[in-house]
Amino acid sequence: MILSDKSILERIINQKMIENWSQSTKGDGKISYGITSYGYDMRVARDFKVFRHEYWDKNVVNPLAGKSIDPKAFDHSVMTHCEVDEIWLAPNEYALCRSVEWFNMPRDVVGWVVGKSTYARCGLIVNCTPLEPEWCGHLTIEISNTSPLPIRVYAMEGIAQVGFFTGDSICEISYKDKAGKYQNQVGVVGPKL
Repeated sequence: MILSDKSILERIINQKMIENWSQSTKGDGKISYGITSYGYDMRVARDFKVFRHEYWDKNVVNPLAGKSIDPKAFDHSVMTHCEVDEIWLAPNEYALCRSVEWFNMPRDVVGWVVGKSTYARCGLIVNCTPLEPEWCGHLTIEISNTSPLPIRVYAMEGIAQVGFFTGDSICEISYKDKAGKYQNQVGVVGPKL
């Protein structure tokens, strides 16, 4: 069953399911965020890690030669970290960022994330993995520009919506029980093995 605005607020207050949260914000020239009818529109923080070709060695004829992205041996040097109020993603550019909010998922709730339509209509694809029961931390958000033009992404405004669902029973093994590798993550976190 999906949680309503009333149930989400109760869990925020009683279980601290979301910290650094907002009741609801829309208008004022901002991309909306906060509690919605059946979800929570999370904000993107000022932290971005971007794959940028121009930061690689200019003396190399093909800066991509010999480079690959390996989730089992991730080379963090291929990304540039920046803290900005807005970022311009070039066509086909990809970035990692994070939520402003800190999530503390109850054992009986899973969060499912979808990108906001405002950005989707511009060609920005937002991807996040589920917020598993008893996972906590800043959510790392993956964004990519599929449009032929640069897209501006605004920090401290809405980026994606989380829907919160309860199962037919409480899970037997939670993310915390499994000692998940992304537990209590702070900031923008790249892939781990």
